[in-house]
Amino acid sequence: MKLSKYYYLVLAGLLIISCKNNNENDLAISDDKTSSIDDKVATLLSKMTLEEKIGQMNQYNGFWDVTGPVPENGDQAKKYEHLRKGYVGSMLNVRGVKDVRAVQKIAVEETRLGIPLIIGFDVIHGYETLSPIPIAEAASWDLKAIKKSAEVAAKEASAAGINWTFAPMVDISRDARWGRVMEGAGEDTYLGSKIAVARVKGFQSDDLSTPFSIAACAKHFAAYGFAEAGRDYNTADVGTSTLYNVIFPPFKAAKDAGVRTFMNSFNELNGVPSTGDEYLQRDVLKGQWQFDGFVVSDWGSITEMIAHGHAENGKHAAELAVKAGSDMDMESYLYVEELAGLVNDGTVNIKDINDATSRILRVKFELGLFEDPYKYLDETREKEVIGSQEIHDAALDMAKKSIVLLKNENNILPLKKEGQKIALIGALASDKTSPLGSWRIAAKDSTAVSVLEGLNKYSGNTITYAKGADVSIGKTEFAFEVKINTSDKSDFNDAIKVAKKADVVVMVLGEHGFQSGEGRSRTDLGLPGVQQQLLEAVYKVNKNIVLVLNNGRPLTVTWADKNIPAIVEAWQLGTQSGNAIAQVLYGDYNPSGKLPMTFPRHVGQVPIYYNYKNTGRPTLPGEDIVFWSHYQDEKNTPLYAFGHGLSYTTFKYDNLKIENTFSENKTVTVSVDVTNTGELRGKEVVQLYIRDLFASITRPVKELKGFELVELDPNQTKTITLSLTQEELGFFNNQGLFIVEDGDFEVFVGGSSETVLTDKFKL
Repeated sequence: MKLSKYYYLVLAGLLIISCKNNNENDLAISDDKTSSIDDKVATLLSKMTLEEKIGQMNQYNGFWDVTGPVPENGDQAKKYEHLRKGYVGSMLNVRGVKDVRAVQKIAVEETRLGIPLIIGFDVIHGYETLSPIPIAEAASWDLKAIKKSAEVAAKEASAAGINWTFAPMVDISRDARWGRVMEGAGEDTYLGSKIAVARVKGFQSDDLSTPFSIAACAKHFAAYGFAEAGRDYNTADVGTSTLYNVIFPPFKAAKDAGVRTFMNSFNELNGVPSTGDEYLQRDVLKGQWQFDGFVVSDWGSITEMIAHGHAENGKHAAELAVKAGSDMDMESYLYVEELAGLVNDGTVNIKDINDATSRILRVKFELGLFEDPYKYLDETREKEVIGSQEIHDAALDMAKKSIVLLKNENNILPLKKEGQKIALIGALASDKTSPLGSWRIAAKDSTAVSVLEGLNKYSGNTITYAKGADVSIGKTEFAFEVKINTSDKSDFNDAIKVAKKADVVVMVLGEHGFQSGEGRSRTDLGLPGVQQQLLEAVYKVNKNIVLVLNNGRPLTVTWADKNIPAIVEAWQLGTQSGNAIAQVLYGDYNPSGKLPMTFPRHVGQVPIYYNYKNTGRPTLPGEDIVFWSHYQDEKNTPLYAFGHGLSYTTFKYDNLKIENTFSENKTVTVSVDVTNTGELRGKEVVQLYIRDLFASITRPVKELKGFELVELDPNQTKTITLSLTQEELGFFNNQGLFIVEDGDFEVFVGGSSETVLTDKFKL
């Protein structure tokens, strides 16, 4: 192939931070507001003992009732003594103004230097009032709404004393078996990068020092979403092309957006656990990308390097982690126990300690905690903000925008608002806890609006509810896990009876909220338990069914796609779930969501994703030829493609044009006319994909490189213009250098990755 010159975006140098030596006797912290944060950090560092520096690198989970008696013996007493001595830099899972004030007061008023704590919490899709799970939010493709969702989550969490969230998760994953797909933005790097930026800016706002902002954390660095077999915590084994082009970009986007913390991942990559990976943390993140925030380990991941077979013991694990660039130890206790000895015997350089401590102190200064350690602790604000109408309104808006209409034969939806008998079937239809989804630590059980409650707010129809079958039959020994009903069909008959008498059947089926999330991998992506049998039993007596899916990952609903006329992907939508679903079903909100992750026909296709490589034998060469890339028992194609999503109106794409001025202004401009050809006002996500037809490193058959959300009245046409710059047209080679090559490109524009107009241009 013929190549023109390469455009290298060379990322340079390791970040060097200068810090002063410690001085054990000075106690005061400079409050000179004219000094730079770096100067303040250096001044404070010079006053700290080795143990106090290491203490800043130590994070403890809440370990006692902070408003109760002081622990007198055991591990709790030891941790309490560490807190009083200034040997704790952060605490997590302490929440509520009263409790946070209690621990902050100890840190500020009882320790030698009075360094405030940073208080961490998993604010994944809200605090007490929950928005949709992150993958559902990603289905909106609405960056403004996603940013707003993070903003209100930060506002509510900060009112409870929280100033640091372990979000957003920006892991790209192509494997629906992995439970944590619910926590991210799906399979696509471009979309994932845009959403990462929106969430970081939402959490942190334009000014991190305001009391409504909280520090964000990009996690998990790196390749956690590529865990083998979709099994959580498992090994990841990826090539350099995938690492640079698929996995790294959302993290780099989060860094460029100003994210103040990173979290490393549980998995190993290239034989090295990420927590101890110097290449990832020092060479790439802190060196090439010049990240000046701090890196926190995942829960206990430093000590887990022993189980990985990478560290000999706890002392060795602490050495490997700090040298690699893990700045804060979450719940391994190894830094506070081992690092001083490692520094004193010369195994660990004091520069590594100073570097880590400086980074942590910098973020605390940026949050304004030194200026006012109690700035987040206002009980009046806590009462006014948490659960306020403003927060609920934002959650409802986000929930409606997250719903994806997968199928709607014969326009069965939207439902008529009067004169119909509607059978509502499924245990999830009346459930007020499951819709909250996973990662809802601060939310209270039974606080979600159920689908039954949402539909009952419309009085024109007769709603008859029947459970049909339980999804779960109780909790396991862990409160956050459930047992699935795999045999009890005793309530089937009630469902069949109400279905027989109904004009329309609405069935709410899917996963319980605790079936996705961390540690919740699945080998079967079908409807759990007896729900598929329930669906088929109801279908035999009434085929006029609207299937509403509640789930945290793509499911294999091939039978339903073949037989059920209307299917709505409603995910787990949080506190306002039932209201959002009812408003979409009745047409008060026209659905506009698009899938951020491919739905397979069968779990055997997983991992399945739209931006695959072509292979040398991509298509059937002739009848009865077996030697090509395919399955004997299933199609290669997905059930529902990435970017798929219908509306109650229709859209027509026309007049695709490409203006290639790359040689002059480094831009290729793509325009298309989009017309609302239906009878209702609606939104459409216009998607732009490209294919580099031949390259030094093979490129996928399609790659998303632009999108725009447009709202159109009936018969209205709008010309959408999207730009392809060097950033969209290039890629990383296997040495990690970004290049743009001459050659032929194909362009695809449409309402999904499959339904598109096409054209070509030459670069």
